[in-house]
Amino acid sequence: IDMNYLISNNTEQKVYDGLNSTTLEEIIPHLKAQEIVGFDTETTGLRFDSEELLLVQISSKEHNYLIDAQSVDLQPIKGLFESPRIIKIAHNVKFDYKFLKYNGITCENTYDTMLAEQVLNCGKTSLRNSLKDLLERYLDIFMDKKTRSTFIGHKGTFSKAQLFYGIDDTSNLIKLRELQLESIKDLNLEEVVQLENDAALAFADIEYNGIYLDKEKWEENYNGVKIDLDNAVEELDMFIEHDPTFEKHKLPFLQMDMFKSIEEIRKTDILWSSPAQVLDLFQTVAPMLESVNGKLLLMHTEDHPIISKYIKYKEKAKLYNAYGPDFYKYLHKDGCVHTNFKQILNTGRVSSSRPNMQQIPASNSYRNAFTPGHKNWVFVSSDFSSQELCIIAYGSQDPVWLDALKEGKDLHSICADLIFGQVWRDAEGDDKERKRLRTAVKAINFGLAYGMSEFKLADTLQITIEEAKEMIDKYFTVFPSIKKFLTQLGNFGKDNGYIRTFKPYRRIRWFEEWENNKRDFAILGSIERASKNTPIQGTGADMTKLALIKVRDVIARNSYPVRLVMTVHDQIDTVAHKEFAEEWSGILKNTMEEAALHIIDNGLLKSDTNISPAWEK
Repeated sequence: IDMNYLISNNTEQKVYDGLNSTTLEEIIPHLKAQEIVGFDTETTGLRFDSEELLLVQISSKEHNYLIDAQSVDLQPIKGLFESPRIIKIAHNVKFDYKFLKYNGITCENTYDTMLAEQVLNCGKTSLRNSLKDLLERYLDIFMDKKTRSTFIGHKGTFSKAQLFYGIDDTSNLIKLRELQLESIKDLNLEEVVQLENDAALAFADIEYNGIYLDKEKWEENYNGVKIDLDNAVEELDMFIEHDPTFEKHKLPFLQMDMFKSIEEIRKTDILWSSPAQVLDLFQTVAPMLESVNGKLLLMHTEDHPIISKYIKYKEKAKLYNAYGPDFYKYLHKDGCVHTNFKQILNTGRVSSSRPNMQQIPASNSYRNAFTPGHKNWVFVSSDFSSQELCIIAYGSQDPVWLDALKEGKDLHSICADLIFGQVWRDAEGDDKERKRLRTAVKAINFGLAYGMSEFKLADTLQITIEEAKEMIDKYFTVFPSIKKFLTQLGNFGKDNGYIRTFKPYRRIRWFEEWENNKRDFAILGSIERASKNTPIQGTGADMTKLALIKVRDVIARNSYPVRLVMTVHDQIDTVAHKEFAEEWSGILKNTMEEAALHIIDNGLLKSDTNISPAWEK
């Protein structure tokens, strides 16, 4: 029977039946003797730097401990969490890590039951991965989560329900891990689970450190967009005012405003931000139009020029709404944006939210608004050079690709020469024609990583489907080893209902829909494309995560004046003290390439590293 202990220095805190009172000094020897413990935190909210840490719960195999973080100094347990020997199990470790770090405690050697389950069931969207779901699935334990909301804004003593809820959060973590490890071993996923657990601490550091936003630079961007947006509204209004087609949408009288001139008074009450109003208007010129979403509108641009103008308006409105003044809601009190990473998508890649830092506009004017936050610090960033192309070359062992990438040649031009032959050679000196041919081949080269079909290529290059199919057929005639590599991947996924990334991690992605749809050509086609795409993107993700782990480790081991602040796909961004930046640039480059060698062992993949005063693409 588990023994439950409460550690609190609040004399008003009641010790309920089923709990024993103790001190940190009394439990430290027991905890330090453990090989593995479970842990969790309860907090007043989600933001580590503006909400309070209320409870820290720790469970060994025999005992459950509740530490009242409001009244107890947590420093005595610092050694437990920072020990590389003791495994600390949590569910969504990044959240707890950030609150502990804000209170002076970092974590090493953690195991996240949520991440482990996401690795086991990657692609199985029907399975949920909350602690409540895992306890039901593995241990037939029903967990009532109603009490969790009582911690929001909590102050003072804890109720019995709150304390025992805290115990329930950790008391089964050790057993849960043991059961997960059985499946992890059966599927040979030990290395990728370890990778994700180690990477979680690097992602947590990025979330914790944040990335500083220069508001003045940010305002320059969105003020410019606002001018474009106002101009777009004015142009749309002009159609209503001057085109008889829209007479019924024109106001019968002027809406007078004593603060506006005659030129500033709108002649229509159409809200261009209202899809319903815009659809009603557009059906005047395009009666078959069913909605004003982007793809449908593109099919009706010939019906009336107002539709093309509206598409441009929507682009500006989307940009302003996402990256205008409303973006400031993501700023913390330190002036930084602290994004939140979802660590495992179906391909193994990462996404970010609140805000999505991976979709910051490509223009450097936006990225440059993110700065080190101090004049004596600079950005030092590194990205893998042609990562996905190198992965395709390594997987297919195509001699042309391997040679071009190894020698640093222009792969796309070499491919264009081989595919278009005399047409390419005849275009020598005609930069425009050569650019067109190179762009076509480049679209195929990069499209390979996404299982590109002739339909997608036709849409990308604005050519017919027949022309696209002919181009792809010619491409695979020239590069049979790439065709064989991709065909093998596609067939494996269709035949087995799953696909894996490259060694040594061999991350697995399940195709949940495969089991009951083995004769459905549409579903099999989707599985085939995903089976070509996942090993390429997923292997790249494995590599970047390993690089993050190594970068975090080298910073910590040497106490370098460097902070991890962002990662986007194959790029890792740090800020470093100016005096150390040059040296760190070399260390970062070597660390990235060392991670690449763990997967692509022929040294093909290199990294590009640069120093800059602000964040760059």
